[in-house]
Amino acid sequence: MKTYLINHLRLPGDIPNVEALAYLEEVEATVAPYGGKWLAQGQVDVIEGAWPGSVVLMEFPNRTAATTWYGSPEYQAIRPLRTKNAISDLILIDHLPEGFTVKGFAAEVRRAVQGSGGEVARGA
Repeated sequence: MKTYLINHLRLPGDIPNVEALAYLEEVEATVAPYGGKWLAQGQVDVIEGAWPGSVVLMEFPNRTAATTWYGSPEYQAIRPLRTKNAISDLILIDHLPEGFTVKGFAAEVRRAVQGSGGEVARGA
């Protein structure tokens, strides 16, 4: 199951400094052996709420590949170039299974809550 890495990235002054540019020049080589690839990167159009900064969206073949890349000596060697020069919130999330629907998810939650003796009011 594919895993996605999302980085909510904020750069001081919105322009990478020399160390941040060095990170960008080196990071791709650390990702390739783990099957990672960039799907989206850049500024966002905020349509609701607040999102200062930009986003990076990456895809890995699975959760193991993503976490192994993140912990790899090659990535850890360059990680300080990012962490000392940017604010990042990194998360991993897995791809949804085939046939997933939000309506079906809501039905599962409703059944689980009702099975535990709780009650979920419709529209609450």
